[in-house]
Amino acid sequence: MTTAPLRLDEIVITHEGKPLIEVSARIEPGEILTLMGPSGVGKSTLLAHVAGFLPLGFRASGRIRLGETELGRLPPERRGLGLLFQDPLLFPHLDVGGNLAFGMPAGGARRQRRSEVEAALDDIGLAGFAERDPATLSGGQRARVALMRVLLARPRAMLLDEPFSKLDTALRDEMRRLVFERIRRDALPTLMVTHDRADAEAAGGPLIEL
Repeated sequence: MTTAPLRLDEIVITHEGKPLIEVSARIEPGEILTLMGPSGVGKSTLLAHVAGFLPLGFRASGRIRLGETELGRLPPERRGLGLLFQDPLLFPHLDVGGNLAFGMPAGGARRQRRSEVEAALDDIGLAGFAERDPATLSGGQRARVALMRVLLARPRAMLLDEPFSKLDTALRDEMRRLVFERIRRDALPTLMVTHDRADAEAAGGPLIEL
């Protein structure tokens, strides 16, 4: 899949008429731009705007472009963005394999989709877990499944909102390596919000402090 830069051109977000955040940036394929700053400065609001979910009471101007595509004109489901949050929100009514298959593009033979799910599980060290109940997984296992579900949807860019904050230190290091390696391998421009400077250092990309 061809990837392209994610560009935030003179984005200004206001809340009830008061300026909240102003950002301009170009994120290259495989690059991770980190936004840091105290709570309430608008980091997660910016992610929500890029994803197409700007909350009521907020207004935004400027352009969001992924390659030549103007994302602001598209509904969220057509923006081609993968979202990874601090809580790995797996569907409790689906087994692990069902969770992974949910994010995959429609079409293709059932056997092929099952084979792709099994290969994905093997890729994240969870071979044989397709029929497991998500409730039986550890925190690190749930985080890996959530990541792979996003990647199987074949996004063209990634948005990360404090994705490692609820993991213990050992799992945090493991998930940073896994997430950042996949982002670089798949050449996905990525915007990450975090309070943890170690996340920014591990990402190795540009940093904007708000």
